[in-house]
Amino acid sequence: MNVDPSNPLRLPDAAFWPGRRVFVTGHTGFKGSWLALWLESLGAQVTGYALAPPSEPNLFSLARVATGITHVHGDVRDLAALQASLAQAQPDIVLHLAAQSLVRRSYREPVETYATNVMGTVNLLEAVRHTASVQGVVIVTSDKCYENREWMWGYREGDAMGGHDPYSNSKGCSELVTSAMRRSFFANGPFIASARAGNVIGGGDWAEDRLLPDAMRAFIAGRALEVRSPGAVRPWQHVLEPLRGYLLLAEALVNQGQALADGWNFGPEDADCRSVREVVDLACAHWPDAEVVYNPPPDAPHEAHFLKLDCTKAHELLPWQPRWRLAEGVARTSAWFRACAQGQDMRAVTLDQLSAYGASIQA
Repeated sequence: MNVDPSNPLRLPDAAFWPGRRVFVTGHTGFKGSWLALWLESLGAQVTGYALAPPSEPNLFSLARVATGITHVHGDVRDLAALQASLAQAQPDIVLHLAAQSLVRRSYREPVETYATNVMGTVNLLEAVRHTASVQGVVIVTSDKCYENREWMWGYREGDAMGGHDPYSNSKGCSELVTSAMRRSFFANGPFIASARAGNVIGGGDWAEDRLLPDAMRAFIAGRALEVRSPGAVRPWQHVLEPLRGYLLLAEALVNQGQALADGWNFGPEDADCRSVREVVDLACAHWPDAEVVYNPPPDAPHEAHFLKLDCTKAHELLPWQPRWRLAEGVARTSAWFRACAQGQDMRAVTLDQLSAYGASIQA
């Protein structure tokens, strides 16, 4: 496909996705639910493979994601079941989002974290190796896959993998697995890429120990939000930003092949690498009665203070660039949770936000 690098604000190709068979792991999670709804709206034939939703309530149930897709209850740690599901679905594209995605939980459950995030990736790629229909695969990891040296500049795709905590390290391991499997088994296709994104926000995220989910729970309940690391700086972005990147990358893998089978960063503009305190202030602007208590625990496990991505590669080669700035993302997140608290139809609300995002890019 010919694209104009001077105008990287582009949506997934409306002519590419209709009828395309897409296999999504982790579709019951926060990011996976948004992605499945987007793919469905594009006309793709989606098969989702995942465990039960990770929280109650959850976006998957509230937005009735299973309504328009083939929903398979399965564990990526189960190679035989995963192979059988891929063989049944015969997908053109695989998007691997299934993961244990919480830093603090990884301290409590390191074995489960490594089993899901590392062996889950091994199993997925082994299953792909035996599924002839697959043309492109996007393995979603995290910006935390990099060996974080607390640099003030962004990490580039060739920087060293690492990770201080089990979650971050498991994502670095997943990247190394993807690289080794790609070079060992997929030189002639299907084409395998990995995608690394920063802290995502958006409606429907009820994960534990994450800033905006904690804030929304507290504000809706009328209690004070306790904040443990007000000075920590993160690359915040609305969930639809990296998801658009994953979809554009999948298109490019199918259309352009091996040249793009590599690691890719999808992060916000530098100005949206902001402190926890600044994000809390943005959220409080939408909840006038909100109370906040800054109370860093003395025995908190290590978490990175500063981490930023260099996304030049995605800007220039896909091309991709974020659209909704942080203030907009926080406003959309607050509006989603307020609608949920009011008992609105959350499938309709979620699809309306997806439509508004698309309109903002086309404007």
